[in-house]
Amino acid sequence: MSFRIKGVPNAASGMRVADDSKNTFLELKKKKVYRYVIFKIDEKKNEVVVEKTGGPAENYDDFAESLPENDCRYAVYDFDFVTSENCQKSKIFFIAWSPAISRIRAKMLYATSKNSFKRALDGVHYEIQATDPTEMDLEVIRDRAR
Repeated sequence: MSFRIKGVPNAASGMRVADDSKNTFLELKKKKVYRYVIFKIDEKKNEVVVEKTGGPAENYDDFAESLPENDCRYAVYDFDFVTSENCQKSKIFFIAWSPAISRIRAKMLYATSKNSFKRALDGVHYEIQATDPTEMDLEVIRDRAR
């Protein structure tokens, strides 16, 4: 079954991923240049682009506050933690942020593009789908990372 959203060539197949988006993710993953990256869908270009990056010194609260309260986004967060064996580890979380008060069109667009976008980000360890901040708070991240 396929469907179309007005103005989007084929929403079921997802958006193109801008080269800058892939490169920024690789810099987070391999070089630890960023703590997080927030991506948005540019409907005019029909692609997923980088909206904001957070430096390595930024924390989870900085990241969470960077997400819009009334619009959808994709994000990756590089979570550092210490295991019970006292080993320093890092896990990359993919967060599909879709607040309940977002426009229905935005929710559909992000939902139909999510899997193809996530596949372009090789190295994501965990995925979280969040419709409000409690579904992605730091405790949820900690529990998933362990």
